[in-house]
Amino acid sequence: MTGYDSDVFRGAYDALLAKWPAEREAMTVRTPYGETRVNACGPRDAPPLLLLPSGGASTSVSWYAQIADLARTHRVHAVDLIGAPGLSTPAPGRRPRTLADLTGWLDALLDGLGADRADVGGHSYGGWIALSYALRAPDRVRRLFLLDPTKCFAGYRTDYLLHALPMLLRPTPGRVRAFLEWETGGAAAQDPAWLRLQEAGAGFPATKPVTGPRPATAALRALRTPVLLLAAGNSKAHDPSRVATGAAALLPCVTTGVLPGVSHHALPQGASGELAERLAGFLSD
Repeated sequence: MTGYDSDVFRGAYDALLAKWPAEREAMTVRTPYGETRVNACGPRDAPPLLLLPSGGASTSVSWYAQIADLARTHRVHAVDLIGAPGLSTPAPGRRPRTLADLTGWLDALLDGLGADRADVGGHSYGGWIALSYALRAPDRVRRLFLLDPTKCFAGYRTDYLLHALPMLLRPTPGRVRAFLEWETGGAAAQDPAWLRLQEAGAGFPATKPVTGPRPATAALRALRTPVLLLAAGNSKAHDPSRVATGAAALLPCVTTGVLPGVSHHALPQGASGELAERLAGFLSD
């Protein structure tokens, strides 16, 4: 397969969505920045939980291994990021370009879901978005969990960036596979449906993602939202101990931990039962 094929991508997307509980619901929420695809699950009257995926082709469906547990206590809303591979559609000329835009998009998304406040969780780049939102709109985030968040408490490792460079310069299914097999230590190949989705996203005509500096130290120290941060013990993206200790030093209401035996890109779909237990304990407090 060469180039991006929307039919192939949609087939891979739907194959992972089929791993969700049968009562899942697909929703489209209109915002000033475009239409956002949300895959929802759980009791309608349960507390809302908003899930933000990592960048690339992970999308909302990559929460499939955790969704059943999370949906026991929450109405879970898993989001496809606007401008990234997935089923969200940017509005012409209005895609998010700044951190303020991302805040406005999430405000509109929660409004569209009928949620004044929500628990929020994010992985990798989605963790950076989630933390940035909690800092800018703390009244809308009840609790926050971060799975191996990038650009929050530690920088990228040089060898990670070097391995990612060929895929970033000219993404092809083969380069995506090679990079993910390297970072996960071969674990990516053990989940062929998830790996097919990542490969199918190669060449997606994505817009440049919104990026920015690490959150300011003063803002982190002032955050009173309860936070759970879990670093990936085998992460090649950054040093997991630095991520955990950095968060513990800056956030006043944080619980940190390191998930053993899992890499950055194996989250959240390839994590052990410990992840489900830690999330359940945190979200039920």
